[in-house]
Amino acid sequence: MEQAKSAARLSTRAPRATMHGTQKGVTSMTHPAFTRLGIPQDTLFIGGKWTGSDSGETVEVRNPKDETVVATVCQGTASDAEAAIAAARTAFPGWSRQSAIARAGLLQRFAALIDEHAATLAELLVSEQGKPLNEANIEVGFTSLLLRHAAESARWIEGEILPGDAAHEQIWIQRVPYGVVAAMTAWNFPAALFARKVGPALVAGNTIVVKPHELTPLSSLYLAALGARAGIPDGVLNVVLGAGREVGAQLVMHEQTDLISLTGSVRAGGEIYAAAAPRLKPLRLELGGKAPFIVMDDANIDVAVSAAIASKFFAGGSVCTSNDRMYIHARVYEEFIEKFLSAVKALRVGDPMTDVNIGPRISKGEVEKLRQISAKALDQGATKLWEHEGGAEIFSRGNWFMPTIFSVPSNDLRIMKDETFGPMVAAMKVSDFEEALSYANESNYGLSAYVFTESNARIMRCTGELNFGEIYINRPGGESVHGFHTGYKMSGLGGEDGKHGIEGFMRKKTMYNRFG
Repeated sequence: MEQAKSAARLSTRAPRATMHGTQKGVTSMTHPAFTRLGIPQDTLFIGGKWTGSDSGETVEVRNPKDETVVATVCQGTASDAEAAIAAARTAFPGWSRQSAIARAGLLQRFAALIDEHAATLAELLVSEQGKPLNEANIEVGFTSLLLRHAAESARWIEGEILPGDAAHEQIWIQRVPYGVVAAMTAWNFPAALFARKVGPALVAGNTIVVKPHELTPLSSLYLAALGARAGIPDGVLNVVLGAGREVGAQLVMHEQTDLISLTGSVRAGGEIYAAAAPRLKPLRLELGGKAPFIVMDDANIDVAVSAAIASKFFAGGSVCTSNDRMYIHARVYEEFIEKFLSAVKALRVGDPMTDVNIGPRISKGEVEKLRQISAKALDQGATKLWEHEGGAEIFSRGNWFMPTIFSVPSNDLRIMKDETFGPMVAAMKVSDFEEALSYANESNYGLSAYVFTESNARIMRCTGELNFGEIYINRPGGESVHGFHTGYKMSGLGGEDGKHGIEGFMRKKTMYNRFG
């Protein structure tokens, strides 16, 4: 019963969108991008068809910049999720029997269509998520690249042949698809996370049901339409919208889903872990982070400052690999902070469709969370070094939080422990590399870390002593598609990207073949 209750609360990073029933006279609104692509109003994508929800209710998708309604979409239900699972199950035998190269060809076509519609998809991302247009363009490019890399990996799917114990016997170990994958994505990179799961799942021979975050459903629907145009067969790719506590719970607990992949919060990951336990579902969980940013006294300070800015304020800090706590050697602390603050003060905050560095937060709930973290930091003895001023007319509406920098006297403050997921960071002096490593490892998270030093000895020590799955040395954050994005501790299970990420969507089958 407790597991059922936990599953009923499933959701990703932010509060769910406000729901309005169509029977109450709410006027539906279709995004112009949907009209141009022929996506019907208020629909889900199940079994290759656009279909309404059983609930008959819609959700308003609001622009974080000013809270204007961008579109209305279906409020999916558990029965809609079940229909999508059934469609994926029906499509699985035919899809998995195709060659990996044939599946890869469709993904290449899919990526080409994304490139063709890149400008529209980027504007769609800005309107539903709030990131600056230049960053939306980067995300769209990465979305295409993820699909292309998945397609290229079709030739990496390998088996093994071992000698048997008996004469005339071989042991074959093959990699085969799981079946139906249930994928849930976060709101910070709705297009890229869609591709990060769909690409490897499909090239491996699985079918998939995607549930995007409630606040950012539009890009997933748009991508589903492009996937259909690319020729992906009916039922292979499905998109169901709705609340995590209902649609997500059904996807996780349903007996016909074979693998669960989530990008979201630690809380959501824990609830999914509990909900999946009765059926021992395999999980791929990419969760939160609290990345330490270590700068030693031999570092190139200008390089470190530039990386600190990029790694903190890209996507407004709403990145699980974001620079979230800085440990600066005492000998270079003043120089680093002076240059860092100068760069922060030059950041432009405003309308994400213009030339700015930082746009709005996704929701008022995220703004309030950041305000609480800031207040708690001050209560615990932090010093506010800088906070951007608002004041402009654009900030009178929407979800805005200004870049804020703290210095802290201790690693025990909550701002050094809790993920901020926004344009806020604290800095602390350290006396040596040992102290920096110790403070960095004092965390429940273990996703990403940053180290700036010219000492090869220190760099090599990171391999064994810095307990994070992804370490950036003398460079800003940002994964490569052929790397491996993985977290330790409460930052997740499994991992994504590269050949190891592809393997996460396959399981092994061992066959003993006696031929004589």
